[in-house]
Amino acid sequence: MLWMQWWKAISMLRAAFSRLRSFMWFATVVAGLTVRTELLGVTSIVRALKLRPALYNKLCQSLHSDAVQLDRLSALWTQAVLRLFPDPVRVNGRRVLVGDGIKVAKSGKKMPAVKRLHQESDSNTKPEFIMGHSMQQINVLVQADRSVIAVPLATRIHEGLVWSNRDRRTLLDRMIALLGIVSVKDPFYFVADAYYAAGKIVNGLCDKGNHLVTRVKSTAVAYEQYEEQGPRKRGRPKLYGEKIKLKSLLDDPRDVQCAPSPVYGEENVTIQYRVMDLLWRPCARVVRFVVVIHPRRGTCLLMCTDVTLDPIEIIRLYGLRFKIELSFKQAVHRIGAFAYHFWMQDMKPLTRRSGDQYLHRESLEYRNAVKRKIHAYHVFIQAAIICQGLQNYLAVAFPSHVWNSFGSWLRTIRPGIPPSELVVAHALRQSLPEFLVNNAGSHIFAKFIMERQDTETFEMFSAAA
Repeated sequence: MLWMQWWKAISMLRAAFSRLRSFMWFATVVAGLTVRTELLGVTSIVRALKLRPALYNKLCQSLHSDAVQLDRLSALWTQAVLRLFPDPVRVNGRRVLVGDGIKVAKSGKKMPAVKRLHQESDSNTKPEFIMGHSMQQINVLVQADRSVIAVPLATRIHEGLVWSNRDRRTLLDRMIALLGIVSVKDPFYFVADAYYAAGKIVNGLCDKGNHLVTRVKSTAVAYEQYEEQGPRKRGRPKLYGEKIKLKSLLDDPRDVQCAPSPVYGEENVTIQYRVMDLLWRPCARVVRFVVVIHPRRGTCLLMCTDVTLDPIEIIRLYGLRFKIELSFKQAVHRIGAFAYHFWMQDMKPLTRRSGDQYLHRESLEYRNAVKRKIHAYHVFIQAAIICQGLQNYLAVAFPSHVWNSFGSWLRTIRPGIPPSELVVAHALRQSLPEFLVNNAGSHIFAKFIMERQDTETFEMFSAAA
């Protein structure tokens, strides 16, 4: 049952592949990422599905293949997610998307786009500087019984390579471009942290009828709208009035309101807040600012470009931003979404403190080789994203079937909370042999896997037993 639903969902992505065989190999990669027990790259996929060792190179070639239309694959996966999860988180009729960046350590000296990165974190377990890949990801929030899940849609490496010395795009421009790739047709709220509180993001979203919910720095300022007094003078009309420091909005206790905390998972907590619509200079628009005092978390300055949105909803939406952090945690420690090890043999080795790699003076052959390797990274990451999304789908849509196939024990099973990625992966791992044996002659995917498994290893293990 689980594998049939898994195949039905992944079949929606067939149009992103120019050949059926390429799609079958991609589905094999996703299945291997689902059932593997170790995060060791392509070799772990070969072991998990018990494929013939000679097919290792075939799997690597399928990830590098031009038959995979990456941007179309991301768009089709987004459409599939919006269809598979019938209960999305909606506010004012809009969907809710969450975006953030992640930095993944990579020590390979012949891996394109690896550069020296600075990590800003309050955790002392993270080194301040690492060599690695800098990525940005977009997730969509969906309702799962009494919980909320951030389902990943697309991830791209957005730093490390400079293709032209005239390219002035920043990470903010690339995030707007990534939103265009996933191509969510419905209007949405985009929730992000303070890094994305910038005019480029606001203008890029508002021009398409979408809105931003974010946090701003404690030193942020805004302006009242200028009101003309007396006859109008010559010249350009004045736009900005009195300058206001946002932290000063709490100085007047008469305008401060109290309400139960709408933050996800909090009960019996009362917060104080004040809301004010002001002009924000980076985007030259009137936006809504909400200053929040939390009894445990301190003061927070929130901003929303939708001035009609209730301030309590703004606080609740930003409180759901942490769901993408949980998604990153599962992607790193459970799925192994960033555990790729594809090296470029002809690449010029990197030094320890290398920055961006400038390619505008390199030969066309070298540039194409770098593009091919980056394409392989992105295809592997997209396969892991689809793997994680399918596990979320099975947990939300078929929780009883997941628990029936789990075949193991957990100390705590919380009612109203769907099974985790670990539980779904274990259930799929337990039911995979039965699916392959019972459908080897009728199901195209089961037949594809069975024809490529290492039967000699099976016979050797059977004899030893």
